[in-house]
Amino acid sequence: MSNKIRPVFLNILSAFFLVLIFSGCANRQLPQGGPRDHEPPKLLKATPPNMTRNFKAKEIRLDFDEFFKFYNQFSEITMSPAPAKLPDYAIRKKSIVITLKDTLEKNTTYVINFGKAIQDVNESNILKNFTYVFSTGSHIDSLSVSGTVINTVTQEKEKEATVILFTLKQDSLLFGKKKPTIYTSTDSAGNFTLNNLHPDNYRIYALKENSPNKIYDNDNELIAFNKNVLHLTKDTANIQLKLFKQTPEKFRLVDNRFDSDGKMFFTFNKRLENPSLVVTYPPGFDSQKIVDFSKTKDTATVFMRNMDFDSIRFVLYDNNKPLDTFYKKKGRKESFQRSLGFQYNINKDDNLKPGTDLTIKTNFPIETFDQSLITLKEDSTEVSNFSILKDPVDTRLFTLKYRWKQNDNYTLTINEAAFTDIYGDKNKRVPPRRFKVDKPENYSVLNLLITVPDTGKSYVVELLTEQKMLLRSDVIYKSTTISYKNYITGKYRVRVVYDDNNNGKWDSGNVKRKIQPENIWVDETVITLRPNWEQDIPIAIPKEPVTP
Repeated sequence: MSNKIRPVFLNILSAFFLVLIFSGCANRQLPQGGPRDHEPPKLLKATPPNMTRNFKAKEIRLDFDEFFKFYNQFSEITMSPAPAKLPDYAIRKKSIVITLKDTLEKNTTYVINFGKAIQDVNESNILKNFTYVFSTGSHIDSLSVSGTVINTVTQEKEKEATVILFTLKQDSLLFGKKKPTIYTSTDSAGNFTLNNLHPDNYRIYALKENSPNKIYDNDNELIAFNKNVLHLTKDTANIQLKLFKQTPEKFRLVDNRFDSDGKMFFTFNKRLENPSLVVTYPPGFDSQKIVDFSKTKDTATVFMRNMDFDSIRFVLYDNNKPLDTFYKKKGRKESFQRSLGFQYNINKDDNLKPGTDLTIKTNFPIETFDQSLITLKEDSTEVSNFSILKDPVDTRLFTLKYRWKQNDNYTLTINEAAFTDIYGDKNKRVPPRRFKVDKPENYSVLNLLITVPDTGKSYVVELLTEQKMLLRSDVIYKSTTISYKNYITGKYRVRVVYDDNNNGKWDSGNVKRKIQPENIWVDETVITLRPNWEQDIPIAIPKEPVTP
């Protein structure tokens, strides 16, 4: 390249790179998104101002710092005392405009509670328990009630519970029927405060519900109450409300269905004590039934050996007393699809607990089985000196007995037609189930050295997993030692029921009869059970608290 051409070429190349650089700059974009907004809308201005005395306005305007939306407006927003004609609540840009449609009472403090109704548009952050207060007289009610809500069973503080006040005059008329006008929600620590209250006699409740209507109208909701009347003449603090799930007084069938495989499934609204089920129609069919009640005795699964019927009638009993009669219909020639399945007492790590037999649970009652079609291998060698026993009560439970060896690997194979159910269906070949016997050193002994506060009372001591799943219950009447042998290493908790009626179980309360649930104490200590270790843990049960 000549010396004259080189400078021109370099100039063109430099210009080209400059164009690329500037075009790249021009195409750059601002970063998208940003930190997530966790703040709810904030009130900037109220007209008339909050806490106004001698209130005479017909319209209230609340201006916020951002756009927002209403959530469950009609169930969340209340005005106390409630006027005959409810106000109108309208959103206008970043403001709420409240139009009062009724004449207000003289010398009265009014509280408009927005509950959880105000949420920002983008992230739905809730402005919780926001209130606007004013008085038509020269005085604003200023009494307050505060306290804590806990869950009776878990003994944990309950967040997002609704705390409700009814005046004594309103209580019998409104509780469980209409939404309260005086309420608040507990914070993340389970604490609550109700402000701007008028001196009066009140009933106080707490409610944890699935549907946000603030009415105790569902058996599955948790309720708490104080059986004493709250005579409010001064600020009242340290009220403790204990939530519990009330046992329904009236029995009700919750679910009643035919499954696609032909079994019938029934769910009850409460736990029964000694349930039984009788087929009263068609005649002679009662002997054809097989009934499995759940451990909690609140569900029943029914298998009929003879399915040649178009309708069937059951009577449910508890302690030999009839509770309910119910019917099921089907096509007489209706067909059902069944497939035999199996479950084993092998854990998620494919281990069998040392010192135990292998159990096999089927999903249908079994009529016969052929052990010759079931093979067991110890490592790669097939063994024959094992036995399979059918449970004398449970038609779906079998026990495989064998002298397991610690370091060997086992393979169980259930071949085709090994099991025949009550309908004549045979199983398909099941994929081999491989397992081994867990190491004994993974299990330990835990001794609880229990000290009771009162030898004249009964206590139910419960061992729980760290996730508070119940493993075992023991009833005691005096200071004693409870031993748990061959429990797998891990973390455990202890829960104690103050068994006031000596029936060996926790009993719920009843809000209408003003009966509190039996008290429960959960030891805060997490017990860590170490491998191949015997551990003694002292447990001093505290004196039973008095629940108002």
